[in-house]
Parts: sequence; structure tokens; C-alpha cells
Amino acid sequence: MFTPHSLKEKRQIVKSLISKIMQHNASVAEVGENDKWQLCELGIATVGSDKKVVDATLNSIFRQIEQDGRAEIIDINIEIL
Repeated sequence: MFTPHSLKEKRQIVKSLISKIMQHNASVAEVGENDKWQLCELGIATVGSDKKVVDATLNSIFRQIEQDGRAEIIDINIEIL
């Protein structure tokens, strides 16, 4: 896994990941850990009428992030409304 050594490197990685996540018709924003170059907290939202479709979309996003190799998912918190 690539580890950024500065906020500039982190921002490049985050920007790339956000772009890839948005291809899944999901909204995404960096919602925390903005000043730490070692961590990133993303908020991802998707909408659907079928829970299975929403779950599949989120799982696809998580797989893509892990396979990218530049980031590691440490924790996932899913809230369904």
C-alpha cells in the first residue's frame, strides 16, 4: 500500500478515489481527518428502492478502494434510512 508523506500527496489520492467512487452513482465527500496526511474519512451516500442494490453498490465501492492499493479501509459504518 502506498503511504502519502504529505497533505498534498494525500489530497491527490483522495481526489482520485472520490472520482472513482462517483462513477458508481454515489455521492462522496471527505468528512473528517482533513489535517492528517495519514488518515482520510469519507462519507459515501447512495439511494435506491431496493436494499440489495444499495448493498451491492456499496460493496463494489469498498472492493474498488481496497483493490486500488493506495488506501486501506479501517472501519465502515453503514446507516440505512
